[in-house]
Amino acid sequence: MSEPISDEVKKYLRGIGAKGGRKSRRRLDPAQARRMVAVREARRAFRDYKTQCFWSFDPAWIIQNEQVPLVIRTLRNEGNAQAFALARRIHRLYANQEL
Repeated sequence: MSEPISDEVKKYLRGIGAKGGRKSRRRLDPAQARRMVAVREARRAFRDYKTQCFWSFDPAWIIQNEQVPLVIRTLRNEGNAQAFALARRIHRLYANQEL
C-alpha cells in the first residue's frame, strides 16, 4: 500500500497546479502563435503521412519554421484528399491567408 500524502506535499502540488491555470507569461503576437501551431501541425503531418508522402525523406528530419512550405507542397503533390486538406489548413496557419 502507498503512504498517505503529507500536508507539505499537498500544499506544494496545490501551488504548482494553480500556476498552470494562470495565463502564460510568454508574449506572442497572433501571427507568431499561428506559425508555432503550423510547425506543430507540419511535424504531426510528417509523422502521420511518412509512408505515403515523405518516404524519401530522412526519418530524423526536424521540421522548423523554414521547412513548413516544403511539407505543404509535399502533402499537396504526393498525398490523397485528406493530405491536401491538411496542407490547406497548415498553409492557412502559416501564411495567414485563405487559399
